Amino acid sequence: MLSLLGGVFMGWALGANAAANVFGTAVSSKMLKFRTAAILAAIFVILGAVFSGRAGIETIQNLTNFDLNQAVISSVAAAITVTIMTALSLPISTSQSVVGSIIGISIINRQVNFNGMGKVVACWFGTPVGCAIIAVILYKLLALIYNKFRPNMFESDSIIRAGMIVAGSFGAYALGANNVANVTAVFVGSGTLSVFNAALIGGLSIAFGIITNGRHLMESIGNKLVKLDPFSALVVLFAVGITIHIYSLIGVPVSSSQAIIGGLVGVGAIKGMNTIKRKMLFNILIGWFLTPVVACLFALAIEFVVHLHYIPQH
Repeated sequence: MLSLLGGVFMGWALGANAAANVFGTAVSSKMLKFRTAAILAAIFVILGAVFSGRAGIETIQNLTNFDLNQAVISSVAAAITVTIMTALSLPISTSQSVVGSIIGISIINRQVNFNGMGKVVACWFGTPVGCAIIAVILYKLLALIYNKFRPNMFESDSIIRAGMIVAGSFGAYALGANNVANVTAVFVGSGTLSVFNAALIGGLSIAFGIITNGRHLMESIGNKLVKLDPFSALVVLFAVGITIHIYSLIGVPVSSSQAIIGGLVGVGAIKGMNTIKRKMLFNILIGWFLTPVVACLFALAIEFVVHLHYIPQH
């Protein structure tokens, strides 16, 4: 069981980082309290992981062959990467950190599933673009409906708050379904866990990360890149949930961080590109490119250190 601590660490780090991506715009726009958002996110992440996490787990476990030690090394390397990026307040890609660490193990094993890896990398690029397009469509559609009924201020506040609860819960379910593979799929690949047990342990560890360490990014993500009004925040939440859900059905774990950035940029494009804080966007893009490289290097370094042997001098 101790060998699973690497996966639990990874799930905790993922939850702390990804919580902002499913409820962050609701919390940062002051429409929901952190405690309410965290409890809802934790519940629906677990449900999504258990009931819909199989496809992503099977994709990640087939990227290369693992033994148990390599599964632990991969999880720890990815978790360290995510933890460092979270400490820097960068909502980076957990999927990229996992795949980067797997590439490190693949280099050691000299064996990698290039078709599977290519599919995953292609989806990395499709995620922010797709979410931006969905956000633009949703914004125009929901604005049309909103303007047709013209609710008063009290009604509008209640409708948007209820919509955020629904959208955030849906997004949390999709996050659990899609990203649980990043937490425990390597242990399925090594034969240590069944798919169900991997999904349950992964979902619980993600939920634990959300509750214990998700506040900072959840309260800041919406304001760091785009200044959001409540209506725009609702649009972004729905766009992120839909995007992640689509990739869950495809069976490719993708970055909720990339999805939300795409959604924020899509809304920012409608409201005026001058509302987008480009310096923060640039920093996040740098984080995306560095993440798989750093995770790969951590995996190689840990593997090297683990196999060092002390040679006494005679």
